[in-house]
Amino acid sequence: MSKSNNEIPALIAALGLTAVIVGGAVWWLNDSGIIGGGISGGGNASSQPTNTATETATDGEPENASARNVETTGGSFKAVSVPSGRFTYGGSTSWAPIRGVADPVIQAAFPNFKLLYQDATGTSDGIQKLLAGELDFAQSSRPLSSAEKQQAQAQGVVLEEVAIAMEGVAIATHPGISIPGLTLAQLKDIYTGQITNWSQVGGPNVAIVLASRGQEGGTVQFFQETVLQGQNFASNMTQLGSTTEALRFVSSNPGAIYFASAPEVVGQCSVAPLPIGNDVRQLVPPYQQPYVAPADCPTRRNQLNLVAFQSQTYPLTRPIYVVIRKDGQPAEQAGLAYSELLKTAEGGKLLQQAGFVPMP
Repeated sequence: MSKSNNEIPALIAALGLTAVIVGGAVWWLNDSGIIGGGISGGGNASSQPTNTATETATDGEPENASARNVETTGGSFKAVSVPSGRFTYGGSTSWAPIRGVADPVIQAAFPNFKLLYQDATGTSDGIQKLLAGELDFAQSSRPLSSAEKQQAQAQGVVLEEVAIAMEGVAIATHPGISIPGLTLAQLKDIYTGQITNWSQVGGPNVAIVLASRGQEGGTVQFFQETVLQGQNFASNMTQLGSTTEALRFVSSNPGAIYFASAPEVVGQCSVAPLPIGNDVRQLVPPYQQPYVAPADCPTRRNQLNLVAFQSQTYPLTRPIYVVIRKDGQPAEQAGLAYSELLKTAEGGKLLQQAGFVPMP
């Protein structure tokens, strides 16, 4: 009898604690700034997971390929059918801010939908791991290439890419390089080695030091195709392993220049993002005016110019994708559910907070 009497208060206490936790989570999802706000855009780069497999939790042309825009539902997470299980994903490092902002909220809303981030060096690596069955879905900062489509077809695999959001690619320089901005033509000449000194574009007499990530990154491939128009990078370019490493390199080298996903660059205190344009009279900043100088950071930080990304008046914009293996398995359901969650009104607000423009 005494044992039963002792268990009753403990049971009541446990039920009360559960109610507090659940109630707090529901209030946070509905009332926090994560689910509110418009197109403004934060400026801080999100940290990139480093474990080989990290669980995202509060505690996973030819007929072989197709592209699709999953329409924004305008509804909430509740409208999406989400499978249960553990699902691995990874790929583009440009997705790091989304993984940091949106994925924990998705996990809190769907505790049985376990997302495990699998470390990958970039878009190409993520797609290869998807084709090899090492990932359940991939995150990409570019469309599937012809070679990847042919590879999938040879394996009897159908891949689908779902456009999720638009983002900008920002150009970072050392804060000591004080210039109004660069045209795409000047940027091309810089990265192909035709322009080698900042004085050639109105800056100080300082040699230009080129920096980039490796070729496996979707951002590098986008830059080579869009800015260099297929030409090779200059042979003296320094290749770095990550954007974090590259930003440190730029901040410690007075002539350095680097390009990366805008959400990872614009809010940084140690580098200066440049306005870019097709013409010197139409330079558009990747940040909202007025510009916040490094001396005023981190008290104030530059905010992303999402309006210019959305209108594409900022010339270096691109869509990002979720890539799904179409085989009728739970992994396909997971990739589609993840895409659809980001396409809801709630998901769109999370994308904006991470620095991206939701796709219609």
